[in-house]
Amino acid sequence: NRPEAPGLAKAQELGVPTVAIPSKGLAREEHEKHLLAALHQAQVDWVCLAGYMRLLSPQFVAAFPNRILNIHPALLPAFPGLDAQRQAWEYGVKVSGCTVHLVDAGCDSGPIVVQRVVEVRDDDTPETLAARILEQEHIAYPQALRLLLTRRWHIEGRRVVFAREA
Repeated sequence: NRPEAPGLAKAQELGVPTVAIPSKGLAREEHEKHLLAALHQAQVDWVCLAGYMRLLSPQFVAAFPNRILNIHPALLPAFPGLDAQRQAWEYGVKVSGCTVHLVDAGCDSGPIVVQRVVEVRDDDTPETLAARILEQEHIAYPQALRLLLTRRWHIEGRRVVFAREA
């Protein structure tokens, strides 16, 4: 929903077709109608969110059951929602990190695919912590996608469980 998102530029560099559908000024239902039309036209199998700061409706989630992936800059279920890095820093945790999860109708509540841990240093600020978490996000997201696309998996509660490799 943000045409200036760095991920779109990176995808374009790699020859991946992209489309940005700005959400500003649109009701959620209207924006999602445009999104669904574009996604169905492109015949996508997976929807990968990054920096998408809107909750998806249950109807949108149902259109791609267990096929919407999101990344969150905290070790869920701790610190869901906005400004997670600041929440973690203010709480005084000693470790934080990022979580890649399947999207359900809740806020950062879907089954967890991958998590990566980042130490919270005594001299950290919310900004320095966020920068180190972002480095791990760039590792975790491709790792999660690779696992979901190449391994058999199922959901147990809030966990995605992968079959052992042969």
